[in-house]
Amino acid sequence: MIALIQRARSASVTIDGSRVCETGFGMLVLVGFRRGDVESRLDRFIERILNYRMFADANGRMNRSLRDIDGALMLVPQFTLAASTDSGNRPSFTPAAAPEHGRMMFEAMEKRLRIAWPNSAF
Repeated sequence: MIALIQRARSASVTIDGSRVCETGFGMLVLVGFRRGDVESRLDRFIERILNYRMFADANGRMNRSLRDIDGALMLVPQFTLAASTDSGNRPSFTPAAAPEHGRMMFEAMEKRLRIAWPNSAF
């Protein structure tokens, strides 16, 4: 499992000119799954994301988590995060989970997040 986490004032996803998802201040999380990733590790992965201290406290220090600020979270699947770029100019997607497995993992993560963090968008 791999995630690219971005603080965001707002985030949205548009597909074919139609906005399908949007959220407010919090995190945009692009998530990719690799071959061998297992569902039993999702809870720990989610906890780490929710508890990363990447928001400023009253003193301007990065000391608050998404939970601390009651922020929004947008989760977006992104299989290209699992690419290998070790050689050449063409990435290899061999390390990425098969599409069916990646979809299953994303849906399982989405289900868990709906319970763990109701302020989520997918």
